[in-house]
Amino acid sequence: MNKYYPPIDIDQAVYKRWLQRKANSLAKRDKEWLRSQGKDTKIVVIKEYKIAIHDAVCECQGKDAYTGEALDWNLLSEWKNEKAKKLKRKYKKKFALLPTVDHVDELGVAKFKICAWRTNDAKNDLSLNELIDFCKKIIKNNT
Repeated sequence: MNKYYPPIDIDQAVYKRWLQRKANSLAKRDKEWLRSQGKDTKIVVIKEYKIAIHDAVCECQGKDAYTGEALDWNLLSEWKNEKAKKLKRKYKKKFALLPTVDHVDELGVAKFKICAWRTNDAKNDLSLNELIDFCKKIIKNNT
């Protein structure tokens, strides 16, 4: 039995591959960050990352955790570097609602939210409260 059955309408193999790749890349990045801070890297376990990411996918119910927008799960594994190099912003814009993984707390802690790539780009390293304050400033300055 596969405990990582996708809770959204997407091919099981595509989801499983995406989940494993995200867990691997986030764990690797967090280990490097912890090492650079002189901290224990043993707390980063790929299996825990995979579980935490899957839990976040289940929790989001197919929507961006911050904006509530429906994510386009059919975009998983569709990014093509060659097209991106050629078409640049125009190509990336098509992937605005690509589901991605955002750290909730700090690096090295397997706690995540699922959001659109566009949201993750805008949020970058901001906490949720910092993002909200930033958005308020944008709205205030443009209304």
